[in-house]
Amino acid sequence: MSDQVILKGITWNHSRGFVPMTATAQRFSELNPGVEITWEKRSLQQFADLSIEQLAARYDLLVIDHPWAGFAANTRTILPFDEFLSPEFLKDQEFNSVGQSYESYNFHGQQWALPIDAATPVASSRQDILQEHDIDVPSTYDELIDLAKRGLVACPLIPIDSLMTFYTFCCSLGEDPFQTEDTVVSRELGIQALQMYRQLAQLVDPKCFNYNPIKVYERMTLTDDIAYCPFAYGYSNYSRVGYARRLLHFHDMVTLDGKTNLRSTLGGTGLAVSSNCKNVDVAMKYAEFVASPDCQAGLFTDNGGQPGHLQAWTSEHTNAISTDYFSNTLPALQRAFLRPRYNGSMYFQDHGGDIVRNYLMNGGSETEVLDALDNLYRESKKEVQHG
Repeated sequence: MSDQVILKGITWNHSRGFVPMTATAQRFSELNPGVEITWEKRSLQQFADLSIEQLAARYDLLVIDHPWAGFAANTRTILPFDEFLSPEFLKDQEFNSVGQSYESYNFHGQQWALPIDAATPVASSRQDILQEHDIDVPSTYDELIDLAKRGLVACPLIPIDSLMTFYTFCCSLGEDPFQTEDTVVSRELGIQALQMYRQLAQLVDPKCFNYNPIKVYERMTLTDDIAYCPFAYGYSNYSRVGYARRLLHFHDMVTLDGKTNLRSTLGGTGLAVSSNCKNVDVAMKYAEFVASPDCQAGLFTDNGGQPGHLQAWTSEHTNAISTDYFSNTLPALQRAFLRPRYNGSMYFQDHGGDIVRNYLMNGGSETEVLDALDNLYRESKKEVQHG
């Protein structure tokens, strides 16, 4: 390429979110002289909250959360990959989706991001602390409650995580949320889910109400008082030797009924190209490079990434460097619940967590909590999101 091409990207501020993007950008530039890609980062909370419309005006490449798919499809703030990449490549991406990661970025029949990172809440433990107390990793909800009563359990309870885990309880009790047009979940099951969740929330350190998953993992690795986290979005970084003070082991979650494990709420991130990008062909080529199976299982994961390609999750190499993080948690990814992505869903997500977290902290009427969520659900469908 004779003319210098400069692309700017925005991702989130964690070793899992930032380092693999800079590593892939560096290697892509080496393979494509004349191309320079720089990545900036924003906090995890900003990552969840800021509109992609604002970001797409400033950046060529965006790492996004899949609930934005409906907004993207309505506004075309970002570009659909099926208009630029080959059907063969996209079929490989779909076939090698980790759970519903690929589908999560598909809306109105078009693909708005490539699933470069896959995640869902999973369990984690400090094996050394459990052994010290002569305790096995809990396998049932009752065993989890017993462990929490001993003060050895932590979980993230900031608003967004409170909401995602409420979905988990609903799904695991037998009803996926948002199956009707005007109610989030049925009264009987919703009450049961809230009561079970509050029982656990009242047994953990109140500091957890200000913890996101990263803060839980940092506490588990920097101190020696927490042995187990029952559900938090997984981070393979903490299961890699040398990353943190102590190693975490990751597992599938407990069971409520003795038959099936908890069904958590899919997360992860996708790589998108802004509709304002002036070098779309180069941006698409880079996105294809990052999402390719070789990069995902090699360069991307080797630099702290948590890949979105199934071949990377089943790779002997990636499991060897992560204490089998990927093989141990893959079943949870494969059955994870895909949350709604309608245009307005982010409005619900931004406010619904406050309602659930307030109940977990202070108690109150479960019926009133469910009424508030239903009202917010109906209101969110009327919302038109702007940056």
